[in-house]
Amino acid sequence: MTKYIFVTGGVTSSLGKGIIAASLAKLLQARGFTTTIQKFDPYINVDPGTLNPYEHGECYVTEDGAETDLDLGHYERYLNTFTSQANNVTTGRIYQHVITKEREGAYLGKTVQVIPHITDEIKRRMTLLGHGNKYDIVITELGGTVGDIESLPYIEAVRQLKWEMGDENCLVVHLTLIPYLKAAKELKTKPTQHSVKMMSEHGLNPDVLVCRTEEPLYKELKRKIALFCNVTQDAVIEALDADTIYSVPLEMMREKLDVICLQKLKMPAGHEPDMSRWKEFLNKLRYPKSKVTIGLIGKYVELQDAYKSILEGLIHAGAMNECKVEVRNIHSEYLTPENAVEKLHNLDAILVAPGFGSRGIEGKIDAIRYAREKKIPFFGICLGMQMACVEYARNVLGFTKAHSTEMNPDTDQGVIAMMEEQKKITQMGGTMRLGAYVCELRPDSRTASIYGTTTISERHRHRYEFNNEYLEAFEQAGMLPIGRNPETGLVEIMELKDHPFYIGVQFHPEYKSTVENPHPLFVAFVKAAKEAQEQRNNLAHALYEQSVVEGRDN
Repeated sequence: MTKYIFVTGGVTSSLGKGIIAASLAKLLQARGFTTTIQKFDPYINVDPGTLNPYEHGECYVTEDGAETDLDLGHYERYLNTFTSQANNVTTGRIYQHVITKEREGAYLGKTVQVIPHITDEIKRRMTLLGHGNKYDIVITELGGTVGDIESLPYIEAVRQLKWEMGDENCLVVHLTLIPYLKAAKELKTKPTQHSVKMMSEHGLNPDVLVCRTEEPLYKELKRKIALFCNVTQDAVIEALDADTIYSVPLEMMREKLDVICLQKLKMPAGHEPDMSRWKEFLNKLRYPKSKVTIGLIGKYVELQDAYKSILEGLIHAGAMNECKVEVRNIHSEYLTPENAVEKLHNLDAILVAPGFGSRGIEGKIDAIRYAREKKIPFFGICLGMQMACVEYARNVLGFTKAHSTEMNPDTDQGVIAMMEEQKKITQMGGTMRLGAYVCELRPDSRTASIYGTTTISERHRHRYEFNNEYLEAFEQAGMLPIGRNPETGLVEIMELKDHPFYIGVQFHPEYKSTVENPHPLFVAFVKAAKEAQEQRNNLAHALYEQSVVEGRDN
């Protein structure tokens, strides 16, 4: 029988439930258990696809085209396995399903209520992944904080499941905060006590407490927490602030979080977790041999979570290259031809990020032109590729009015235009080109050599595409469509000839980069940044030596 672990949060948001859930899943996976993670979000949006990145960070896309919470990215990066539509559920999706059933007459005229109708649907979704015993353990992260009014139906659903399944099949891990008061030089347990008390008022008690803290929890303090929160002392887990999220699984292994959970679920411990590859990655991450600076050109740079998968992809690629990647955020809205040199001249590479809408577009185009003309390694993702095509059309092909019809619907030089199948769509949510699609690569291309194959599959999230009416003009000028979808002819990848590294992709490679399998395009991009830096340093050294020699001669 599949076992269920629920991860809840208390005291405050942003404590890292997703990282704790992913770390626990990684340890259980390393012990030989088949494990998956799902996220239940309490907001009423049907999915995060229509949410502004400033509101909720990036929207993560799964293989099957689901627009999901960014925590699913953590799940995939840690477990190195795909998630799906079933791994992310929102309150909006729950209510939408129940209301649809009510309209169809499925409830036979009964009064539809939160209990039992909403909670029954929540329970059905919570156990869906466990059907057929495909997984030994299903971990469910509950969004929000205990005490939030919108989280109450989820807490009630877990309470019911725990009553129905029994403690040996259903476990609650509660993530909480033990603040350190510097003035008093004390760790305070009262917020955690109140959080557990609030949960218990709704009939649910945690089995394990994971305590976020800035200072180590001493034995007597753990005993006090256990006593007042009604958990065993060995189930009080210390979660010290970490230097990187990727050290958390090893910290949780040291604290025996996985062992405690298995004991409470009456499961065998399995074999000792093999974390050797994880430790190797961490060593490379912590002790790099070199450093590069990459400019991230975007319009949501104030919020790091807006580009979470890209930043993690650069971390993975940096470790693979034994190189520290310093990301310099550059707001495209404030980038102009006049200040481009000042803002971009000391970068080793430039990445132009995805996005929607017209704000900051000209700044992205200016950054792309600078990278093309100065031979700086360039990587454009989704909108980044599209704007690379616009820049090339304007400044090389002579189409001075070239643009995307997304930003300028009236342009008669729309080198980027809306996909045909998108033109009749009126609803926004979940209607873009989403999920994994096949791409065929030219065998003689740089990208094919990077992937080591000519057939790839990558995830998409877009409505607009390269206008194939301009294909011949681009090819003749040296901007090559080296990757295309075999069914639609959609251009997926653009490469520029006679440039150290200039690749634009219509898809989102960042979604498939993991700790154990860094994405090859990110790895190649960071490698190109290293090589560009070395060439610049060698040139500077040669010029210096030449100046010394000339000075002596004079």
